[in-house]
Amino acid sequence: MNKLLILCLIFATVACQSSKKQNRKPNILFIAVDDLRPELGCYGSEIAISPSLDKLASEGLLFNRAYCQQAICGPSRASIMTGIRPENSGITHNYLRFRDQNPNALTLAQHFSNNGYQTTYYGKIFHHGDEDEISWNREQLHVHPNAPKPKGFHLKENIKIKEDTKKEMFAKYGQVAKYGLASGPAYECADVPDNAYRDGYNTDLAIEALKQMVSEKDGKPFFLGLGMHKPHLNWTAPKKYWDLYDREAIPMAQDTLAPIDGAEMGLHPSFELRVRSGIPKKGNIDPELSRTLKHAYLACVSYIDTQIGRMINALEEAGVRDNTIIIVWSDHGWHLGDMGIWGKATNYEIATRVPLMIWTSDMPKGSRGKTSEALVELVDMYPTLCDMAGLSLPEHLEGTSFKPLLKDPDMEWKSAVFSTFPTPALREWGAYPLRPAMRETYFGPLIEEVEGRIKVQQKEKWNRDLFENDLLGYAMRTDRYRFILWKDGKHADAAPLYYELYDHKTDPSETKNIAKDKPELVKELLVQFKQGWKGNRP
Repeated sequence: MNKLLILCLIFATVACQSSKKQNRKPNILFIAVDDLRPELGCYGSEIAISPSLDKLASEGLLFNRAYCQQAICGPSRASIMTGIRPENSGITHNYLRFRDQNPNALTLAQHFSNNGYQTTYYGKIFHHGDEDEISWNREQLHVHPNAPKPKGFHLKENIKIKEDTKKEMFAKYGQVAKYGLASGPAYECADVPDNAYRDGYNTDLAIEALKQMVSEKDGKPFFLGLGMHKPHLNWTAPKKYWDLYDREAIPMAQDTLAPIDGAEMGLHPSFELRVRSGIPKKGNIDPELSRTLKHAYLACVSYIDTQIGRMINALEEAGVRDNTIIIVWSDHGWHLGDMGIWGKATNYEIATRVPLMIWTSDMPKGSRGKTSEALVELVDMYPTLCDMAGLSLPEHLEGTSFKPLLKDPDMEWKSAVFSTFPTPALREWGAYPLRPAMRETYFGPLIEEVEGRIKVQQKEKWNRDLFENDLLGYAMRTDRYRFILWKDGKHADAAPLYYELYDHKTDPSETKNIAKDKPELVKELLVQFKQGWKGNRP
């Protein structure tokens, strides 16, 4: 009788513990990367050295066709964190604060905070200036016990170049110089430890914060954001990551011309790169400099890959990985000479397609290491994480939970995804409309050149106020096509001024706009476009 009682007690204890484990809310490790296109080994890059992300992809689910909602930092991150698309939130450039436009927005982190989670972040999650204190309920660690504050540059010559350039630009152009004209060199290779730059430093702090949250034993799950600044310009990374690459073996962009018959307003003249010291202010980037720049970008990719690996290892060492959802994403892609430009900020595949991968402990074995070809969007992450954590889905969300894809990565999914961008050719590098003073800088002749090409193509449709301030490119990506229409963003019923159509079956690099050759297909895709994101859901 006593043996039976003991067995019953053991069974009850195990059952109780199992029930508690099943009812535990999962932790969230939310890893953002700035300006990272799918230049990773797991995405088929022939050169990128990214073992940490490759390993995560081999254990989780990789999305091969994930797209941002606008290829610039502020609008992309605002759409991710609020669940509202840029054209509906009004956040279409980096100088708008999402709370000013949407004061009652319930952010992703805020929703988790309201549901019993400890929420905190390190690095870049929102865009700079949008830290949004009400989204986070745990105070950040700010002081590293074993390292000095990180620096933007470490080499004396680079520090001097930035200081001298700043003095020169302000003396010459006045206050407009503060909008990026004194950014310093585009790259740096310094023999320093990882935490001498921001991403290594922030990873150290995030790991320490993780240890503290786990040790507190209060039973609260956490939502921990870790945002990598690289590979955003400036491309500064410790020397050991540069040394991983054979410079001469780095493959360069193959398609370096603008698309034939593409919209002249669709490509910018590489403003973001050209504000850096040592970069020509007009004309082509020569082959040697191009190779150095791509080398710098790749070094930054390997640098942040190491930090992500350290963060994931810390989860394992803390004993909480099995109850943590790991999701890694980039806010947009980047042209590395592709289509003849350097930068993000276009409506094309190279700027809107992003890395996205997810790992959970309870993912079906058949899904691990698989690649899903489903069309998904960054705005889908908000509902997905709520769905996986058992939280209610706020009614305002404009994305779709892709949780079902974890069970069946090959299931039929969205028929189209959407991105937008306002006139890249006539916007500053933060997508802000050109300030009059910017025309008085060394960019004046370059702006006139770009504007001239637009006038020739658009003829009587040219209107300065419209093209500089209100013209939007709306991009729709279907299974086969990229369809872009350019129209007045202030008037929903306005007729499009120009169409672009690219066939990814025959032209994956988007080298030729075939809209004029396929009028019936344009009509068909226009009908699909008008159905919007709601009409293209699974």
